[in-house]
Amino acid sequence: MTVVSLHRYPVKSMLGETVERSVVTARGLLGDRAMAVFDVESGTVASAKVPRLWAGLLEFSARYAGEPEPGRPLPEIEIRFPDGSMLRSDDEGVDVALSAVLGREVRLISEAPEGSQFEEVWPEIDDLPTDRLAPAALIEGTTARRESSGEAVSRFDVSAFGDPGTFFDLSTLHVLTESTLDRLRELAPDADFDVRRYRPNVVLRCADAGFVENDWPGTEATIGDVGIRYSFATMRCVMTTLAQGGGLSRDPETLRTIAKHNRIEIPQIGGTWACAGVYADVLHEGEVAVGDAHTGPSTA
Repeated sequence: MTVVSLHRYPVKSMLGETVERSVVTARGLLGDRAMAVFDVESGTVASAKVPRLWAGLLEFSARYAGEPEPGRPLPEIEIRFPDGSMLRSDDEGVDVALSAVLGREVRLISEAPEGSQFEEVWPEIDDLPTDRLAPAALIEGTTARRESSGEAVSRFDVSAFGDPGTFFDLSTLHVLTESTLDRLRELAPDADFDVRRYRPNVVLRCADAGFVENDWPGTEATIGDVGIRYSFATMRCVMTTLAQGGGLSRDPETLRTIAKHNRIEIPQIGGTWACAGVYADVLHEGEVAVGDAHTGPSTA
């Protein structure tokens, strides 16, 4: 297996950038999810997992003004707005400009205020019941409110499942194979399984066909000179269906297909989930580049 692309997302829920190589630390690709948009009124970290409020974030893109280097402060982030204009994360007017476009008072933050939370909607997509995405008990057990559509919205503490002090919802590293995307395209030829919908950090090419990552949780591997341990399958959410900058239109079939054909039991969280890809933890830091070999997985 080989690395065919690497992706980092400097601002949570904005489009990110594709890179040829990256340092990988215990917190994933250096500079990944370094900042987020904070909603002043609700006290939540904005996430496109609640489309009514934050789908517009996917019309923004973010990239570093320079390459991040270990042991040094991260470079400023250049944010491209939907109209093509550009502001940097250190520009005095960036919060006002973001608020104007998003229609809510927001701040760009690099550290979540104590007690901050984020929300996730459980979508009603045509004939796709919400319990095809996640266990019904979890949905009802964590429902904080409901959208006007009646859809349940869960609220979770920021980094409750990820590394403390980060903006990762679940894990610092997300790996996806072309084999999984190819299988989904076979199952639903008219749907759009563009890799950008799934926001992976590492995309691999391998000889095996199908949902190969399903067998990886609990194993270890090396990518470049980075050691990782695969933890659990990647649960998919409403974000995969949304329109976003770069020409991707709304496509509910992308999520419906995963829910129909690849539901995986995740013991760490409980229940059976609609999954594509796999999460990983970093065992030893290093560097990874496009073209590097993926060795493993092997049982620890």
